[in-house]
Amino acid sequence: MFMSVIKLWLCRLLFAANLVLALSAVAAAAPPRIVSVGGALTEIVYALEGQATLVGVDTTSLWPETAKTLPQVGYMRNLSAEGILSLSPTRVIASAHAGPPAVLEQIRGAGVDVTILPEAYSEAGVAEKISAVAALLDKKEAGARLAAETRADFQQLADWRAQFTRQPKTLFFLAVSQGAPLVSGQDTPADAMIRLAGGSNAAEGFSGNKAFGGEAIIAAAPEVILLTDISVKALGGLEQCYQLPGIAQTPAGRNHRLIEVDTLSLLGFGLRSGEAALALAKQLQQQPDSANR
Repeated sequence: MFMSVIKLWLCRLLFAANLVLALSAVAAAAPPRIVSVGGALTEIVYALEGQATLVGVDTTSLWPETAKTLPQVGYMRNLSAEGILSLSPTRVIASAHAGPPAVLEQIRGAGVDVTILPEAYSEAGVAEKISAVAALLDKKEAGARLAAETRADFQQLADWRAQFTRQPKTLFFLAVSQGAPLVSGQDTPADAMIRLAGGSNAAEGFSGNKAFGGEAIIAAAPEVILLTDISVKALGGLEQCYQLPGIAQTPAGRNHRLIEVDTLSLLGFGLRSGEAALALAKQLQQQPDSANR
């Protein structure tokens, strides 16, 4: 009788162990379910052919076009735990700008892996993003190839810039509405991109973004003014931007040097940053008489 009980107990123990192993194997084989928060990160996932793992993205994930068809979880700085958790993700990868922090902690508390990737507005920062995303997707070799391609883009930029010493004073309007334009100062993606492209930021003496009235714009005396495609569309076209207070009294206004830029490729510091910086560098070095209004 005693031996029969022992055998029964051992059989049950063996069955339980096999069941745990089987469930673990199923879990390991199941593909990850990823929510990507940050347009640059989403671009990298697609470039690494990892889009099958995506179950949701934030509203800055605009490229490639197919990313727009995925469920959206809102703006990266104003996320909702309920919206993200409703997609049953196993992992969230997010820019350092994502938040609020309490929401990210709530998502972690629900058992979801949350990986925050640092933002560095540089060639090295782009390489770090690629490496981190590739590691999460178990695509390190593909990540190395992708990083090499972006390094080549930045090298092409450096080679082209080497022939110029002039650093045109450039002002970047992050947003334009009914009020004063929001201008990017130091320690911003726009500042880093202007410098990468061989310009100098005409907005000096402050970090972050600041509203500029007409007098401040005139005092900055920019040779070039950059506006996002979003702002240009909101104002009804680039020609309308010349009517903003103070613009006509600047070198940029007098010489028709207002330039529309793609927001994500210029500010995202992702795969297209090297190409975007080179395109901007060529525009900055145009002489006023060759620029198009």
